[in-house]
Amino acid sequence: MSKIAIITDSTAYIPSDLLRKYNIHVVPQVLIWGNETFNDGIDIKPNDFYARLEKSKIMPSTAQVTPQSFSHIFKQLLEQGNEIAAILLPPSLSGTVASAQQACEDFPDAPIAIIESNSTSMAMGLQVLAAARLAENGANLEEVKEIVNNAREQTGVVFAVNTLEFLHRGGRIGGASRYLGTALNIKPILEITGGKVQAIERVRTRKKSLLRLVELVEERVKDKHPVRLAVLHARAEEDARELQKFAESRIETEESIFSEVSPVIGTHAGPGTVGLAYMYGI
Repeated sequence: MSKIAIITDSTAYIPSDLLRKYNIHVVPQVLIWGNETFNDGIDIKPNDFYARLEKSKIMPSTAQVTPQSFSHIFKQLLEQGNEIAAILLPPSLSGTVASAQQACEDFPDAPIAIIESNSTSMAMGLQVLAAARLAENGANLEEVKEIVNNAREQTGVVFAVNTLEFLHRGGRIGGASRYLGTALNIKPILEITGGKVQAIERVRTRKKSLLRLVELVEERVKDKHPVRLAVLHARAEEDARELQKFAESRIETEESIFSEVSPVIGTHAGPGTVGLAYMYGI
């Protein structure tokens, strides 16, 4: 029986210990800063990225994984006798899926499944981990695809940003645009729905925004088990630790993960972003 190799892109930002545990392969998104190009999470790490972002007069931009990058890793894994499940950013947020599909043309009839996650950060990461656990237990490619399709409907992420400026610049603001220009002490709470960033509500202080994130997730996972959580942050570790502590005190969890946000996601969300991803029933 063939092994299933699990691939995702760097915006999932699954902690390195879990990547090693489940042998998950990560293809880097691309960060462009002036005349420099970086592989997300490889050539530039979050701490270095945010330190530079604070001082830079030039704002970075992003580009999806190239077809060549996918082709390289597909070839390597297929030659090792693997079947491949690639769980990636949705087309509404990135052209990553299109790059992966283009790379598949180099391997006609190869056992490669390209699966849209419908989300990013650890909302995608939780789906990837579900697939990796199943593959580790001997599942076939169709079963891995099925669990991700199910997980996609039972996964979400809510997050609070310090400013909508970065999402606005990147053109990914979606339904949150109505909050542009609000007072500085107003903290928008957002989510990714249908692969797009949408506004949920706004609160008046940072503290209230953290509490509200937990309340929202608590409402969504009520009476559903098991529940897996992931706290994520963009240079806001202290707030994220507080969020994790509060979430664990209110929600019974099977798993609780602490994660940073990759530079590519940080480019759009901006420093100070904190979020809470969840998955239930899997």
